[in-house]
Amino acid sequence: MARLFGTDGVRGLANGEVLTASLALDLAVSAAHVLLSHEDFSGRATGRPLAVIGRDPRVSGHFLEAAVVAGLASAGVDVLDLGVIPTPGIAYLTEALEADLGVVITASHNPMPDNGIKFLQRGGHKLDDTLEDEIESRLGEQWSLPTGADVGRIGFHPTAVAEYADHLVATLPTALQGLTVVLDCAQGAASAAGPLAFERAGATVIAINDTPDGLTINDGCGSTHPEQLQKAVVEHGADAGFAFDGDADRCLAVDASGELVDGDQIMGLLALSLQRSGRLAHDTLVATVMSNLGLHKAMTAAGISVRTTSVGDRYVLEEMRAGGFSLGGEQSGHVIMSDHATTGDGILTALHVAAEMARSGAPLASLASVVARFPQVLVNVPGVDKTRTSDPELLAAVAAEETGLGGDGRVLLRASGTENLVRVMVEAATQEQADAVAGRLADVVRARLTL
Repeated sequence: MARLFGTDGVRGLANGEVLTASLALDLAVSAAHVLLSHEDFSGRATGRPLAVIGRDPRVSGHFLEAAVVAGLASAGVDVLDLGVIPTPGIAYLTEALEADLGVVITASHNPMPDNGIKFLQRGGHKLDDTLEDEIESRLGEQWSLPTGADVGRIGFHPTAVAEYADHLVATLPTALQGLTVVLDCAQGAASAAGPLAFERAGATVIAINDTPDGLTINDGCGSTHPEQLQKAVVEHGADAGFAFDGDADRCLAVDASGELVDGDQIMGLLALSLQRSGRLAHDTLVATVMSNLGLHKAMTAAGISVRTTSVGDRYVLEEMRAGGFSLGGEQSGHVIMSDHATTGDGILTALHVAAEMARSGAPLASLASVVARFPQVLVNVPGVDKTRTSDPELLAAVAAEETGLGGDGRVLLRASGTENLVRVMVEAATQEQADAVAGRLADVVRARLTL
């Protein structure tokens, strides 16, 4: 049987074959059991552990959250409901409220029918694999549940969004007076927190897709569909725009002319800002193998090292924690600023980009231009044996193409972690060259690895 937990908790079609109310309740009871078996809570006034829980606004979040809350309380855990709030806000409040467990109900950038459950440990960090495996292994295990006065209490924390917004503003080195920004809240969890934080930081805010109904989250809007934001920034004559995803753990930006600024450019300008103020730990940025060659060249020119990880924010975070680095992220806009957050935070990222604009007086287009993006092509080759990417003839073809690209391009060949296909990514000095190399290598993959 496949592992229940994926790279970001348990995720799938809400009320489908896997992600049901029954599973949510069982996961909560098992998580409480694991928590109680590892920790002593006699030092708490109640003698019980405390959990906080929040969600994005998709409709299925209501029943999933109710099931998790019921499971935790029935197992003797006190629960504080934070309501609709970004994932990084839950992580922050897990630490700020000294909770023993955080629970996030979200499917992030996925379509509305999906949802997910993920757990955070003390301090707001994601659970490691061993704890997730233990929770999964203890699903359905019989144990003595508390009764009477020993069951958990359920409460609400109505100031959660305001506390989170205040925390975000407190991280800024400069106020945002004089800046006008458009925020695309993706009909998601950023709809209240995003505009509130920017307004409290002093910016003039124009919010779009900020009236969530639980049905339209990520639907043609937000960081996965920035077209609305690009148009709105130009129409309103704004200085910049920022697009969040459904749970606001990532963001992309748009400059005053409507041009998209991706995660690589955001990381580049933030790295330079932190380096200038002496806050870029070890003068190092952590990025994944998918980050553009242009980012690497820009960082090298600035004397900044780039540590490269596998695709996935958890791998970026692991590398950051292991090396004590302060900045990392992905091309998708999932940026981690570890001095202020334990996970990627789209609103935090957007605020610090805006703060650099305010400090420098430079437009976003100028700040982002430090990263000159190389044309990038990604070709998915389905119907092949993805376990054989070390085929000698295939590797020889890759090496030959990389030699031809010289220092102005690169090739990345990797098996998909979720589908039966191989991904061929090529960067080159021109779009035509990138297309040609990717096409030739895709043909080699088909010829050598076809099932």
